This record gives sequence, C-alpha cells and structure tokens, in this order.
Amino acid sequence: RKSTPALLINQRGGRLTTRSVGRIIKKIAVAKGLSPDVHPHTLRHAFGTHMLEEGADLRAIQEMLGHERLSTTQRYTQLSMKHLLSVYDQTHPRAK
Repeated sequence: RKSTPALLINQRGGRLTTRSVGRIIKKIAVAKGLSPDVHPHTLRHAFGTHMLEEGADLRAIQEMLGHERLSTTQRYTQLSMKHLLSVYDQTHPRAK
C-alpha cells in the first residue's frame, strides 16, 4: 500500500492518516450544521445510497464499493421513503 502515490496529503506532503481524514470530515460537517457523528465510512454509505436512488444497478454499486457479496452492498444502501413512493407511483398500476 505504501508504495503507491498518496491520494490525500497533509501540509507537509505526507500521507493523511485515517484519523486525520475523520477529523477533517467531522470539522466540515459541523461547519455546515450537520451532525458531528460523521465518519469517512459514512461517505461510503451515502455514495451507495445516492447511486441506487439515481438508478444505478445494485451490481454496479457492488463493484464500485469493492464488495465481494451483494448482501454487503444491500446493507450499505438505504432507500428513502420519498424514493420508494416515487417508484410506487411510477410502476404500480393502481397508483395511476
């Protein structure tokens, strides 16, 4: 892992640690009025959910998140009630 170029670097040009990334994300969340209970892993969950709600195939999301099992991807994706109602309205014969 260390032999590859760093994706994120600190002010001294070194790699950002996982803890540093977490602190940065928390600081941004608080500055934007969001819950301070946010972590880098939260972004993975949000990514999967947003992709699914915009119509991405679950298998494609699985590949993008690097999950071995589809069941893991399903746990990462949470559909909102708004999205579920929209799907119902668009596809159920009695909704029209």
